[in-house]
Amino acid sequence: MGVNMTDAMYVQLLDLACGAFLLTGVLVLWRRELSAIVWLFALQGVALTALIVVLGSWQADLELILVGAGVGALRAGLLPYLMRRALVAGGEGRETQPLVNVATSLVVAAVLAMLAYALSQPLVRLSPTPATQAVPVALTVLLIGFFVLVTRRRALSQLVGFLLMDNAITATAFLTTSGVPLVVELGISLDLLLAVLVLQVLTTRMRAAFGGTDLDELRELHD
Repeated sequence: MGVNMTDAMYVQLLDLACGAFLLTGVLVLWRRELSAIVWLFALQGVALTALIVVLGSWQADLELILVGAGVGALRAGLLPYLMRRALVAGGEGRETQPLVNVATSLVVAAVLAMLAYALSQPLVRLSPTPATQAVPVALTVLLIGFFVLVTRRRALSQLVGFLLMDNAITATAFLTTSGVPLVVELGISLDLLLAVLVLQVLTTRMRAAFGGTDLDELRELHD
């Protein structure tokens, strides 16, 4: 237990971090500007960092706090920076018409939240702590990330969907255990960094060769 954090303060800060984590995921469904989507991903990285730091402070675990700071540097700093560079290189400003419109996407998000709540109840009942009670939030973001991945057409939007899923998996790991081992977190982070770097190169070449990064249009050209 943290020395300077009361039970009430811990729950309030954890709820605030989880609320921001969920809100940024839902807002990705609402916005179609690619730059705004990247900013929302960066803000979710801040929320994830806050969540880990709150858990580390409550447990008085300096290593966990340092891991949280490292996660923040990557997911709220470096990855969004590289995605913004890929966005500029690709010359794309907005998501083309998604497979599901905004209003329907928000309704789907509400359904996914109820599904996540139902699926996570056995785990919550197994260990009803404030941290495990926040697991439905992480699972909701996981499902939203998958929904973004399969309904958006721009390569960058689909990458953000994948990264939302990764953020949710990371959050779940920290909420249900003392966190993933540092070496595992570094390995995953390096994989994500490589994925973004590859995307930047591919976006530039796709833009030069085909004039855009709409994957459906590229499939039509292929056909």
